[in-house]
Order: sequence, then structure tokens, then C-alpha cells
Amino acid sequence: MSTVCSESGLPTVGVEEEFLLVYPDSGEPAPRNSEVAAEAERRGGNLQVELSSCQVETTSGVVSSSRQLSTELSALRRTAARAAEAVGVRLLALGLPPVTPIEFPVTDTPRYRKIGEQFGMVAHEQGICGCHVHVQVPDRAAAIQASNWLRPWLPSLLALSANSAVYRNSDSGYASWRSVLWRRWPVAGAPPYFTSLDEYDSTVQMLIDTGVILDNGMVYWDVRPSAEFPTVEVRVADVPATVADTVLLATLIRAAVMTAVDEGPDGADRLPPAALRAAYWKAAHDGLAGDTLDLVHGRGAVPAREQLSSLVQRVRPALDALGEYHHVVDELDRVTTLGNGAMRQLRAFRKRGDAMDVIEAAAEATLS
Repeated sequence: MSTVCSESGLPTVGVEEEFLLVYPDSGEPAPRNSEVAAEAERRGGNLQVELSSCQVETTSGVVSSSRQLSTELSALRRTAARAAEAVGVRLLALGLPPVTPIEFPVTDTPRYRKIGEQFGMVAHEQGICGCHVHVQVPDRAAAIQASNWLRPWLPSLLALSANSAVYRNSDSGYASWRSVLWRRWPVAGAPPYFTSLDEYDSTVQMLIDTGVILDNGMVYWDVRPSAEFPTVEVRVADVPATVADTVLLATLIRAAVMTAVDEGPDGADRLPPAALRAAYWKAAHDGLAGDTLDLVHGRGAVPAREQLSSLVQRVRPALDALGEYHHVVDELDRVTTLGNGAMRQLRAFRKRGDAMDVIEAAAEATLS
């Protein structure tokens, strides 16, 4: 990620998307990520392998507009899908595999083998695909400020992106079952409120020193200062079903980070842990089609779409500065009308109760 703002002086943004590899005939996860990555490299692309050998990840360049990001992500998905097809597997933008093995083989690298040995079934039952949005910030202290500001809004971003409703050939009962499984890791979910960068660093060092995590790379909180780039990294989302859904998510997050850095704490970020946990559960369960908890205004349960509209209005000055306000409003209307990934999955699954229908729909949406 670049350390330089866009020409307009506004912060840049970049996106990492994780994808599932499956066998076309059975829909089962295909442990072929090293082969797919090698094939992509032969085609001039660059894919990263993930902990589970049925996953690959793309990384966009640093961009300054939603149009640029859409072009980048579309090209990356096409390259990855063609590489997967050449190896004999399919690439899917799904938070979890609808058809599931007993366990997922861990990718054969020294670090991933060590994670598999130390964390046992949490690592071997992974197969989880998320989306990570990086937004440039002035420094790491600003990343902590943005993290604190974002905490009440993380459940809404999860509801928007939910894309893991079908699991083990069944309706999981949740829009984002991925987020429920993900929180089994020791440092995952919403981060604590940190009063300073020093407190954050000392907390992470304690987790490493005590063997709770291996290194900085295992700080899996849903928002964190990036360990590698001058950005704040927002990791709350399932990988969205479509490029357009990812661009909407990234644009909202970019505006939220801009607002957080400009305004600082607003008093709503110091949340009772039980309230934030409840909001996460509600967002994971209901997704975009149901309710979420309004942690900012204390109104209790409200429609997820209404809370997202509140976020849009809260960050409207930043969206206006980006020239993205009307685009975001239109895209929220589109997703509400057509459905996000979880709603698409359930429509496909309920036709015949067959996970292969979900896989076919996901394959089409991945490249749409």
C-alpha cells in the first residue's frame, strides 16, 4: 500500500479478497491453492495462499476512486477464476463452503504448519473467506483512533457483507456463519477500546509473550492497524458476493475512516462488551434482511438497512469529499432490492435444498 495520498489529498484505499476453491463435480473444497497460485503467476497474476489449502487471496493496488477499485477487483477475480479453471477447480466468492469436509488441510508452509499444530481444530476447521479493506491513515495512532470510532458500526458492516448462510449442505440459520466460526480464534471479532497506541502495542506483545498468538500476523481483530502498510485494516466482512458489493463496502469504510480521523472519538465508541457482543450476534444472525442493534443512539433493535442509512448520513461529508455519496445511496438501494450474498444463497438453496445450486449461483455472482 502506498504512503502517498491521492492527488486530491484524500486517503487511498486497497482491498484484499479471499476466495474458495471447489471441485466442479462435487462442490467440495479443493486443496489446490498452490497450483492455482502458480498458474496465476504463469498468466502474469499474483495470488497469495491462505491457511487453508482450499483458499487463495487477491490484493488490489492502491486506488483513489470506486471506479478504479471496481476495475481492479474485476480483473483480479477474472485472473484468479481462469487460473482456477486451468487447474480443474472453481473460484467462488463465498464466506464458507456450502459443502464441507470433516476438516480443511492446512497449507504446507512452515508458518501455517505451526499454526495448525498449535491451534488444532480451530485451524483445521477454517476454510473461511473474508474481505479486508485498507484505508490510508497518517500514522498508527490515527489507526487506533479509527478503530475505536468504528467499533459501534462494525455489526452493520457485517450485516451488509454477510455471505455465508449455507454450510454443511444446510441453511445455517445465520446470514454470516463465517463470523461466528471466526470468533473462535483467541484474538478475533471486535477489538477492545484502546486509550493509546502504547496500550495497543503492549496488549499485542502480551498476547505474543504468553503464546496466545504466534506473531503480529495473528492479530485477527475486525479492525486493526496494519502490520505491513500505513493503513487501518477493516476485516469484519465476509467476502462479498460481487465486485459491486465489495466496492460499496470499501467506499463506506473509507468514508468512515476519514470521518474518524477528522473528528476523533464521539463518545459512542466506549461500549459495554455485552452490548457489542449482542450486536455482533444479531448482525450475523439476521444479516441485511433483518435487524441490528443501534449502539450509537441506543435505540435497541432497528432494521439493518435503516442503520446503514444512518452510517451513510453520519459520514456524508467524507462521501461528498470523495464524490461518492450518490453512488453509495444508489448501491445500498440495489443491494436492498436484489439482496446481498447471504440472501442470494438462501434463494438458490430453497429451490431444491441442494448446495450445488448455491455454488452455481455463487460462481455466476463472483464474476458478475
